[in-house]
Amino acid sequence: MARHSSILYSILRSEQRALPPPGPAPRGCPCGSRRRVALRSPQVACKAASAVLVKTLRFVQNVPCFQELPLEEQLLLVRSCWAPLLLLGLAQDRVHLETVESAEPSMLQRILTARQQGEQPPPRAPAPAPGRPHHGPHLPSAGEIQAIKGFLAKCWSLDISTKEYAYLKGTVLFNPDLPGLQCTQYIEGLQREAQQALNEHVRLIHRGDEARFAKLNVVLSLLRSINANVVAELFFRPIIGAVNMDDMLLEML
Repeated sequence: MARHSSILYSILRSEQRALPPPGPAPRGCPCGSRRRVALRSPQVACKAASAVLVKTLRFVQNVPCFQELPLEEQLLLVRSCWAPLLLLGLAQDRVHLETVESAEPSMLQRILTARQQGEQPPPRAPAPAPGRPHHGPHLPSAGEIQAIKGFLAKCWSLDISTKEYAYLKGTVLFNPDLPGLQCTQYIEGLQREAQQALNEHVRLIHRGDEARFAKLNVVLSLLRSINANVVAELFFRPIIGAVNMDDMLLEML
Protein backbone atom coordinates (compact mmCIF):
# COMPACT_ATOMS: atom_id res chain seq x y z
CA MET A 1 0.00 0.00 0.00
CA ALA A 2 2.90 2.36 0.77
CA ARG A 3 4.42 1.72 -2.65
CA HIS A 4 0.99 2.29 -4.24
CA SER A 5 0.66 5.66 -2.52
CA SER A 6 4.22 6.62 -3.45
CA ILE A 7 3.65 5.97 -7.17
CA LEU A 8 0.36 7.87 -7.16
CA TYR A 9 1.99 10.79 -5.39
CA SER A 10 4.82 10.85 -7.92
CA ILE A 11 2.33 11.10 -10.78
CA LEU A 12 0.41 13.87 -9.06
CA ARG A 13 3.58 15.74 -8.16
CA SER A 14 4.46 15.82 -11.86
CA GLU A 15 1.16 17.53 -12.64
CA GLN A 16 1.46 20.96 -10.97
CA ARG A 17 -0.45 23.13 -13.46
CA ALA A 18 -3.91 24.45 -12.68
CA LEU A 19 -6.59 24.51 -15.32
CA PRO A 20 -7.09 27.85 -17.12
CA PRO A 21 -10.59 29.39 -17.06
CA PRO A 22 -13.07 27.33 -19.09
CA GLY A 23 -13.97 28.45 -22.58
CA PRO A 24 -16.78 27.55 -24.94
CA ALA A 25 -16.60 24.10 -26.49
CA PRO A 26 -16.04 24.17 -30.25
CA ARG A 27 -18.83 23.09 -32.55
CA GLY A 28 -18.28 21.52 -35.92
CA CYS A 29 -20.34 20.48 -38.88
CA PRO A 30 -20.45 16.70 -39.43
CA CYS A 31 -20.91 17.10 -43.19
CA GLY A 32 -18.10 17.10 -45.72
CA SER A 33 -15.80 15.02 -43.56
CA ARG A 34 -13.46 14.33 -46.48
CA ARG A 35 -12.69 17.94 -47.39
CA ARG A 36 -9.27 19.23 -46.40
CA VAL A 37 -8.92 21.86 -43.70
CA ALA A 38 -6.10 23.87 -42.18
CA LEU A 39 -5.58 25.88 -39.01
CA ARG A 40 -6.84 29.45 -39.26
CA SER A 41 -3.81 30.75 -37.35
CA PRO A 42 -1.17 28.02 -37.66
CA GLN A 43 1.59 30.04 -35.98
CA VAL A 44 -0.54 30.62 -32.88
CA ALA A 45 -1.82 27.04 -32.69
CA CYS A 46 1.58 25.51 -33.36
CA LYS A 47 3.19 27.69 -30.72
CA ALA A 48 0.56 26.62 -28.20
CA ALA A 49 0.97 22.94 -29.14
CA SER A 50 4.76 23.17 -28.86
CA ALA A 51 4.47 24.71 -25.39
CA VAL A 52 2.07 21.97 -24.32
CA LEU A 53 4.40 19.30 -25.71
CA VAL A 54 7.30 20.72 -23.68
CA LYS A 55 5.18 20.69 -20.51
CA THR A 56 3.97 17.18 -21.31
CA LEU A 57 7.50 15.82 -21.65
CA ARG A 58 8.49 17.62 -18.46
CA PHE A 59 5.58 15.89 -16.71
CA VAL A 60 6.76 12.53 -18.01
CA GLN A 61 10.35 13.13 -16.95
CA ASN A 62 9.24 14.10 -13.45
CA VAL A 63 7.53 10.75 -12.81
CA PRO A 64 10.13 8.78 -10.77
CA CYS A 65 8.75 5.35 -11.71
CA PHE A 66 9.16 6.32 -15.38
CA GLN A 67 12.78 7.31 -14.80
CA GLU A 68 13.44 3.90 -13.25
CA LEU A 69 12.82 2.27 -16.63
CA PRO A 70 15.72 1.60 -19.04
CA LEU A 71 16.27 4.42 -21.52
CA GLU A 72 15.16 2.25 -24.44
CA GLU A 73 11.86 1.53 -22.69
CA GLN A 74 11.35 5.23 -21.93
CA LEU A 75 11.86 6.20 -25.57
CA LEU A 76 9.53 3.47 -26.79
CA LEU A 77 6.77 4.58 -24.44
CA VAL A 78 7.12 8.28 -25.31
CA ARG A 79 7.26 7.67 -29.05
CA SER A 80 4.05 5.67 -28.88
CA CYS A 81 2.05 8.00 -26.63
CA TRP A 82 3.26 11.55 -27.31
CA ALA A 83 0.18 12.35 -29.42
CA PRO A 84 -2.51 11.29 -26.89
CA LEU A 85 -0.52 12.93 -24.09
CA LEU A 86 -0.32 16.13 -26.16
CA LEU A 87 -4.07 16.07 -26.80
CA LEU A 88 -4.75 15.61 -23.08
CA GLY A 89 -2.48 18.61 -22.45
CA LEU A 90 -4.31 20.68 -25.06
CA ALA A 91 -7.60 19.80 -23.40
CA GLN A 92 -6.25 20.65 -19.96
CA ASP A 93 -4.92 24.02 -21.16
CA ARG A 94 -8.17 24.76 -23.03
CA VAL A 95 -6.49 25.22 -26.41
CA HIS A 96 -9.19 25.80 -29.04
CA LEU A 97 -8.76 24.96 -32.70
CA GLU A 98 -10.04 27.32 -35.37
CA THR A 99 -9.87 25.85 -38.84
CA VAL A 100 -10.66 26.95 -42.38
CA GLU A 101 -11.39 24.90 -45.44
CA SER A 102 -8.32 24.56 -47.61
CA ALA A 103 -8.18 25.85 -51.16
CA GLU A 104 -6.77 22.45 -52.13
CA PRO A 105 -9.27 20.84 -54.56
CA SER A 106 -11.02 17.74 -53.32
CA MET A 107 -10.72 14.39 -55.06
CA LEU A 108 -14.21 14.86 -56.50
CA GLN A 109 -13.32 18.30 -57.85
CA ARG A 110 -10.17 16.93 -59.47
CA ILE A 111 -12.07 14.05 -61.06
CA LEU A 112 -14.80 16.34 -62.44
CA THR A 113 -12.25 18.85 -63.74
CA ALA A 114 -10.23 16.11 -65.40
CA ARG A 115 -13.32 14.68 -67.10
CA GLN A 116 -14.37 18.08 -68.39
CA GLN A 117 -10.90 18.48 -69.89
CA GLY A 118 -10.86 14.94 -71.31
CA GLU A 119 -8.06 13.80 -69.03
CA GLN A 120 -7.69 10.68 -66.92
CA PRO A 121 -8.82 11.17 -63.30
CA PRO A 122 -5.89 11.47 -60.91
CA PRO A 123 -5.10 8.27 -59.01
CA ARG A 124 -5.98 8.15 -55.34
CA ALA A 125 -2.88 8.26 -53.19
CA PRO A 126 -2.53 5.17 -51.00
CA ALA A 127 -3.16 5.73 -47.31
CA PRO A 128 -0.04 5.46 -45.15
CA ALA A 129 0.30 2.42 -42.95
CA PRO A 130 -0.55 2.95 -39.26
CA GLY A 131 2.35 4.48 -37.40
CA ARG A 132 4.19 5.44 -40.60
CA PRO A 133 4.77 9.13 -41.43
CA HIS A 134 3.17 10.82 -44.42
CA HIS A 135 5.44 11.56 -47.34
CA GLY A 136 4.83 14.98 -48.80
CA PRO A 137 2.29 17.58 -47.67
CA HIS A 138 -0.89 16.21 -46.21
CA LEU A 139 -3.72 18.38 -44.98
CA PRO A 140 -5.92 16.64 -42.42
CA SER A 141 -9.51 16.06 -43.47
CA ALA A 142 -12.47 17.72 -41.80
CA GLY A 143 -13.39 14.35 -40.30
CA GLU A 144 -9.95 13.96 -38.73
CA ILE A 145 -10.10 17.48 -37.31
CA GLN A 146 -13.62 16.88 -36.04
CA ALA A 147 -12.38 13.81 -34.15
CA ILE A 148 -9.84 16.00 -32.34
CA LYS A 149 -12.41 18.72 -31.66
CA GLY A 150 -14.85 16.09 -30.42
CA PHE A 151 -12.27 14.76 -28.01
CA LEU A 152 -11.52 18.25 -26.66
CA ALA A 153 -15.22 19.02 -26.31
CA LYS A 154 -15.76 15.76 -24.41
CA CYS A 155 -12.99 16.62 -21.95
CA TRP A 156 -14.37 20.12 -21.41
CA SER A 157 -17.93 18.86 -20.94
CA LEU A 158 -16.69 16.59 -18.15
CA ASP A 159 -14.73 19.44 -16.51
CA ILE A 160 -11.85 17.07 -15.82
CA SER A 161 -9.78 18.02 -12.79
CA THR A 162 -6.01 18.31 -12.55
CA LYS A 163 -5.78 15.01 -10.64
CA GLU A 164 -7.96 13.23 -13.17
CA TYR A 165 -5.80 14.51 -16.03
CA ALA A 166 -2.72 13.24 -14.19
CA TYR A 167 -4.18 9.75 -13.76
CA LEU A 168 -5.37 9.68 -17.38
CA LYS A 169 -1.86 10.62 -18.52
CA GLY A 170 -0.41 7.87 -16.34
CA THR A 171 -2.80 5.35 -17.91
CA VAL A 172 -1.77 6.46 -21.41
CA LEU A 173 1.95 6.64 -20.67
CA PHE A 174 2.32 3.21 -19.10
CA ASN A 175 1.08 1.07 -21.99
CA PRO A 176 2.20 -2.56 -21.51
CA ASP A 177 0.85 -3.68 -24.90
CA LEU A 178 3.62 -2.11 -27.00
CA PRO A 179 5.76 -4.61 -28.91
CA GLY A 180 9.40 -4.61 -27.92
CA LEU A 181 8.94 -3.81 -24.23
CA GLN A 182 10.98 -5.83 -21.74
CA CYS A 183 9.52 -4.50 -18.46
CA THR A 184 5.97 -5.45 -19.41
CA GLN A 185 4.79 -6.59 -15.98
CA TYR A 186 6.20 -3.52 -14.25
CA ILE A 187 4.59 -1.17 -16.77
CA GLU A 188 1.31 -3.07 -16.60
CA GLY A 189 1.33 -2.65 -12.82
CA LEU A 190 1.88 1.11 -13.15
CA GLN A 191 -1.00 1.43 -15.60
CA ARG A 192 -3.26 -0.59 -13.32
CA GLU A 193 -2.35 1.61 -10.34
CA ALA A 194 -3.09 4.78 -12.35
CA GLN A 195 -6.51 3.38 -13.25
CA GLN A 196 -7.20 2.35 -9.66
CA ALA A 197 -6.20 5.79 -8.41
CA LEU A 198 -8.51 7.42 -10.94
CA ASN A 199 -11.37 5.18 -9.86
CA GLU A 200 -10.75 5.90 -6.17
CA HIS A 201 -10.55 9.64 -6.80
CA VAL A 202 -13.83 9.61 -8.75
CA ARG A 203 -15.61 7.61 -6.05
CA LEU A 204 -14.39 10.06 -3.40
CA ILE A 205 -15.00 13.36 -5.20
CA HIS A 206 -17.96 12.50 -7.46
CA ARG A 207 -20.04 10.28 -5.24
CA GLY A 208 -23.26 11.30 -6.97
CA ASP A 209 -22.00 10.43 -10.43
CA GLU A 210 -21.57 6.68 -10.60
CA ALA A 211 -20.97 6.81 -14.35
CA ARG A 212 -18.09 9.29 -14.25
CA PHE A 213 -15.33 6.68 -14.26
CA ALA A 214 -16.87 5.11 -17.37
CA LYS A 215 -17.13 8.54 -18.99
CA LEU A 216 -13.44 9.17 -18.36
CA ASN A 217 -12.62 5.85 -19.98
CA VAL A 218 -14.62 6.98 -23.02
CA VAL A 219 -12.13 9.85 -23.23
CA LEU A 220 -9.34 7.28 -23.49
CA SER A 221 -11.26 5.45 -26.22
CA LEU A 222 -11.60 8.66 -28.20
CA LEU A 223 -7.85 9.22 -27.88
CA ARG A 224 -7.10 5.82 -29.39
CA SER A 225 -9.11 6.68 -32.50
CA ILE A 226 -6.94 9.72 -33.36
CA ASN A 227 -3.94 9.07 -35.61
CA ALA A 228 -0.64 10.47 -34.36
CA ASN A 229 0.30 11.39 -37.95
CA VAL A 230 -2.71 13.72 -38.11
CA VAL A 231 -1.62 15.44 -34.90
CA ALA A 232 1.92 15.91 -36.24
CA GLU A 233 0.71 17.25 -39.59
CA LEU A 234 -1.79 19.61 -38.00
CA PHE A 235 0.36 21.19 -35.30
CA PHE A 236 3.96 20.95 -36.48
CA ARG A 237 4.21 20.77 -40.28
CA PRO A 238 2.86 24.34 -40.86
CA ILE A 239 5.81 25.75 -38.92
CA ILE A 240 8.74 23.36 -39.25
CA GLY A 241 7.84 21.51 -42.45
CA ALA A 242 8.28 17.76 -42.78
CA VAL A 243 7.99 16.29 -39.31
CA ASN A 244 10.06 13.45 -37.89
CA MET A 245 8.58 13.21 -34.43
CA ASP A 246 11.07 10.56 -33.31
CA ASP A 247 13.95 12.95 -33.90
CA MET A 248 12.10 15.85 -32.29
CA LEU A 249 11.19 13.84 -29.19
CA LEU A 250 14.74 12.56 -28.86
CA GLU A 251 16.06 16.13 -28.91
CA MET A 252 13.47 17.34 -26.40
CA LEU A 253 14.16 14.47 -24.01
